[in-house]
Amino acid sequence: MGTTLLITRLQWNSRTYIATALYQDKKILELHLEPDGQQSILGNIYVGRVKNIVKNLNAAFIEIAPGIPCYYPLEELKQPLYVKKINSPRLVQGDELVVQIAQESSKSKPPKVTTNLNLTGNYLVLTSENTTLGISRKLDEKKRQELKQDLTFEENSDYGIIVRTNAAFASRQEILKEYQKLKEEFIHLKKTAPCRTTFSCLKESTPEYLHVLQGLNRSLLEKVITDDPELFEKTALYLKHMQPEEKEKLTFYEDNLLSLNKLYHLDIRLKEALQEKVWLKSGGYLIIQPTEALTVVDVNSGKSISGKQAQEHYLKINLEAAEELAHQLRLRNLSGIIIIDFIDMKSTQSQELLMQTLRSAVRSDSVPVQVVDRTKLNLVEITRKKVKKSLAEQVKSH
Repeated sequence: MGTTLLITRLQWNSRTYIATALYQDKKILELHLEPDGQQSILGNIYVGRVKNIVKNLNAAFIEIAPGIPCYYPLEELKQPLYVKKINSPRLVQGDELVVQIAQESSKSKPPKVTTNLNLTGNYLVLTSENTTLGISRKLDEKKRQELKQDLTFEENSDYGIIVRTNAAFASRQEILKEYQKLKEEFIHLKKTAPCRTTFSCLKESTPEYLHVLQGLNRSLLEKVITDDPELFEKTALYLKHMQPEEKEKLTFYEDNLLSLNKLYHLDIRLKEALQEKVWLKSGGYLIIQPTEALTVVDVNSGKSISGKQAQEHYLKINLEAAEELAHQLRLRNLSGIIIIDFIDMKSTQSQELLMQTLRSAVRSDSVPVQVVDRTKLNLVEITRKKVKKSLAEQVKSH
């Protein structure tokens, strides 16, 4: 099933956002909102300065600008690129080093930075501290072996390479060309960073709508649609230089009677994604409640049924809830610890089927999701990697 990427400007609560929505057969899978004229710092690379070390957290706070400290876990420290080092074997206050924003600020938490710099291309990611060769598990074995032979001879202690899923559709020449480009970019960064002043931005990430486009599986992407001349021009320019084989998929939508927003019911989908209750076709519903520490999901039957029919009905609702939950986590961009209270079922076989269905449903997520286990109280624990703000935070934090 093909996917459509929608890029448009959306008015919400008196603010204008650049909305990037991923659809599959008119069903919305992902929705990202970026305030118009206010680009995210996620992925930006800076010369940061260590403000202080907090021993009981085993962490440092590194400023990327005056008054903007970022969290840095000290266990991640491997081979940082120092711009200025105070005479100490450890990371200490006043040290200046190159850091990248790995996670946006969230609720009461500051942004998180890493010294493992990631330079991302269409097919590869170069990493500065993880110096191994990693290949996407979604690639078939034959392609994996070919890539190991092509890239292993270039292994270097200064950086590592991660091969992305999109490499499946690229030629050997295209992959090696991109590898050379990323390597030269990294060498240039290492060479110029020591000459830059504190708080300099060494590399600015692409806008969110282009970042989403870059991360999509090419084989599934059917079209990219926008109704905004400026966004069309910038997307076309990006595709021309970065993904020329995809430029034919870009379409400019123009209809005075029916806007792109109305055609895809974008504002309605956003409103639904911000509500606690999600109705299921079977008559049941989910209650999704994010808290400071975790997200709690309650599955309700919505009807009172007794006897043998009840167990069959509960299984049906739980299986539908598992599929819908996977969809809602991705759409709302919920992350961290998620606790799900499914409807209790007596059958062990039914419980196992539910866990299998949930594990299968989260595999299509573009963000890593782990189904941990079921507790003694029959609560299901899962975790979803935190990178960006949740959809609700994207709206409320501005």
